[in-house]
Amino acid sequence: MENVILIIHLLLALALIGIVLMQRSEGGGLGIGGGGGGGMMSARGAATALSKATWMLAGAFILTSITLTILAAEKSAGSSVVDRLAPAAQDQQADEPLPFALPPSDSTAPLTPKAE
Repeated sequence: MENVILIIHLLLALALIGIVLMQRSEGGGLGIGGGGGGGMMSARGAATALSKATWMLAGAFILTSITLTILAAEKSAGSSVVDRLAPAAQDQQADEPLPFALPPSDSTAPLTPKAE
């Protein structure tokens, strides 16, 4: 189920990118886009259809994002990364120091090593 929603989510993302790139640039920053009519749809009709399609794709994208978030939250309910690492630390004996632990030092020791 999660894989199907993820595939739909990716397809929606690609479609959303494509439809945004097809829209006419209002600012003309790139110097392309727009142009005269001559097609089946007028410039206003095309903009309205592309705008509606963009809103529908964006809404579907947000819904799939929320759905994937809910599914991921249910899968990891009550666990965290620290919980997954804790059993490895519990396997070691309590009196055995960890391999990366520093040796104990007294509080009067200098913070810098002695020059030799």
